[in-house]
Amino acid sequence: MQWQQLIEQVRYSGRYATGEEAEDVLRAVLTVLGSHVSGDERCELARLLPVEAAALLTAQIPLTEPLTAPAFVDAVAGHLPACTGPEARWATSTVLSLIAQLAGEDLSLRMLSELPRGYALLFGRAELTAAA
Repeated sequence: MQWQQLIEQVRYSGRYATGEEAEDVLRAVLTVLGSHVSGDERCELARLLPVEAAALLTAQIPLTEPLTAPAFVDAVAGHLPACTGPEARWATSTVLSLIAQLAGEDLSLRMLSELPRGYALLFGRAELTAAA
């Protein structure tokens, strides 16, 4: 996949009016995601992404403690000027759902296992919990 194709997928999935808006969203989410994915999962994901996307992801230093899902969305909002909370959540979910599709089931599950509870919905998945 090429960078422009990924931008177009974000534009279509997120219903963004322009490619520029979709690219801004994609850059913001990948930048924040880069500080949350590490190890083999980071390398595998980078190999699946276009070069420009992989560079954004791998340029970030992984955090020792990942942010909660709401804090992740807030961090994305910080990269998008004049973005409201609901818009940031939409942007985050749009990009992470596409990333999950590109990554496939196995890699997506491994990435989610590294993150605190609450991320599954951002990746377009149901978050199932064991009954007590």
